[in-house]
Amino acid sequence: MPKETLTVTDNRTGKSYELPIVDGTIRAMDLRQIRVDDEDFGLMTYDPAFMNTASCRSAVTFIDGDRGILRYRGYPVDQLAERASYLEVAYLLLNGELPTKHELTEFTREITTHTFVHENVRTFIDGFRYDAHPMGMLVATVGALSTYYPEAKHVADAEIRRMQITRLIAKMPTIAAWSYRHSVGMPFVYPDNDLGYAANFLAMMKRIAEPRYQVHPEIARALDVLFILHADHEQNCSTNVMRSIGSSQADPYVAVAGAAAALYGPLHGGANEAVLRMLREIGNVSHVPAFVKEVKGGVGGRLMGFGHRVYKNYDPRARVIKHLADQVFDVVGKKNPLLTVALELEKIALSDEYFVKRKLYPNVDFYSGLIYEALGIPVDMFPVLFAIPRTAGWLAQWEEMLLDKEQKIARPRQIFTGYAEREFVPIEQRREKSVVPPEG
Repeated sequence: MPKETLTVTDNRTGKSYELPIVDGTIRAMDLRQIRVDDEDFGLMTYDPAFMNTASCRSAVTFIDGDRGILRYRGYPVDQLAERASYLEVAYLLLNGELPTKHELTEFTREITTHTFVHENVRTFIDGFRYDAHPMGMLVATVGALSTYYPEAKHVADAEIRRMQITRLIAKMPTIAAWSYRHSVGMPFVYPDNDLGYAANFLAMMKRIAEPRYQVHPEIARALDVLFILHADHEQNCSTNVMRSIGSSQADPYVAVAGAAAALYGPLHGGANEAVLRMLREIGNVSHVPAFVKEVKGGVGGRLMGFGHRVYKNYDPRARVIKHLADQVFDVVGKKNPLLTVALELEKIALSDEYFVKRKLYPNVDFYSGLIYEALGIPVDMFPVLFAIPRTAGWLAQWEEMLLDKEQKIARPRQIFTGYAEREFVPIEQRREKSVVPPEG
């Protein structure tokens, strides 16, 4: 019977080492025994951007990019999007099982109770410039909540931990909506606890003078589905930041603020905005073939919303969102002409050998921006709408990390490429660097 080990021969010394293989991995620390002599630090792995490094064990989310699979706690994401609510999914991510009717009622009640924020938060958000980006305000305000709940630093206390989780999931839509209202110079709208999670956010964001903002149930459901699809996505950039900050035992408010800051980046939470820009540049369905030709020739256009670091198949979330787009456009009564461009671009890309060979399939960002735009949500709010639902996933990953006895404070190694030891030179002995004047 074959052994679950890997034998490595160090050609520098001729020595062989037998390393155990567990769950398809070897432990990086096992490589430390491979050394030239006693003075040698030992062998390390070099893996920029963690392309092939497992940093943790997790039972939260499973992805098989080659087969286009995404599951939360074992449940396919498309089933959850079709049958569950966002708060059901948040409960699932946090607790490992779907809630019973009683458990969901209680969880919803707890979230609803904590949607209000301290009045001083109004002053804090009002302190930003009139044109501040909503995501920047969200990041800063979530971090500031740490000062309102100093007990949150006791991360080892399960009861205190769960209270902060409840607060964060509940307050993110309020902070997000208020950040938007400040950016457009409108008064803040308080939560309406008679509304559902997504509907409450839309009401706080869009209400003007009416006594109660009427949210179309299908629009609220569409946003709820988008929240489900964005709730977690394994060890992505922002989740890695959440775990890394949390590994220092910082409180969850500053950890979520750090994760949201990572999400702020255009390569992460801003990808759907790039898709909209691309579709607008194409402009008309008749221009799609020429754009595709430019992409293939590498002379101009860049295909956004296709391909993924993980998925080498059709992103399962993209299938759900494509269907959702049609429903949203039916409700709002007008179809975005860019949708026709998107559909034609997808059709050509999925049939063209150039893109098929490179496994460039539509991802979650390809259609989500079109839906947000149809809902009257400005581009600056796109990463904010990503952060609201991802909070549940971040917190599930954070708590799992805290309870994992193998986890320590994150501290990667490096390959030093700088100078060896140098002697200090007094300032009067330092030579001026010669400066070459510019031509012309």
